[in-house]
Amino acid sequence: MKSKRLYHHLTATITIVSALAYFAMATHSGWTFHHSRIREQHDHVPDTFKHVIREVYWVRYVDWLITTPLLLLDLSLLGGLDGASIFTAITSSAVMVLSGLFSAFGHGQTQKWGWYVIAILAYLVVAYQVLFNGRRFANTRSSKVSKFFSTIAIYSLVVWLAYPVIWALAEGTRVLDVNQEIIAYAVLDVLAKGVFGLWLLFTYRSLPESHVEVDGFWAHGFNSEGRIRVGDEDGA
Repeated sequence: MKSKRLYHHLTATITIVSALAYFAMATHSGWTFHHSRIREQHDHVPDTFKHVIREVYWVRYVDWLITTPLLLLDLSLLGGLDGASIFTAITSSAVMVLSGLFSAFGHGQTQKWGWYVIAILAYLVVAYQVLFNGRRFANTRSSKVSKFFSTIAIYSLVVWLAYPVIWALAEGTRVLDVNQEIIAYAVLDVLAKGVFGLWLLFTYRSLPESHVEVDGFWAHGFNSEGRIRVGDEDGA
């Protein structure tokens, strides 16, 4: 039934968007060059400048801007969060991704790392909404749902925390070259989206208490009053 397959639609959309982004990167689309000039100070001779030109795959940020809110919506529905918390988490995730994009195209270390700090702060807001508010709401549901929510939420937040680490090593300090950066992000995307989605859907099948039913327009069009119901299978 459409009313009981919201997780499936969200997870499928996440997978499709990511597949499109990776197809774009594989066909050498969705990227541009970023040029930055780095000043090198010397004691006995005039300062010199080093020009650095690096590929930036902006399509990756478009992917994250769409899929991260959908991942958060999956988690929020599982935990039964209120609308205000969901809105705050999704808005903060957008700030986080956009700040990363602005940082990647930043000129000068102050601008680049300033945006990076903003992205980290936005991540902390997301983590608070998911981990603390989410667990508070999830604890009002069954113990199995609460335990599963805590486990998958912590897993997701730990994986997401690795993204700014890779960014700092790649576009931030250029310790990793572009090829190493692509591989690292690909592994994280598989963990954050592929593994997360399979885990959520397989658990959904074996845990009726985690079911979310969406009636009204979603399932029946404009002729039915809409509502979202989170609860046991018996009440669905």
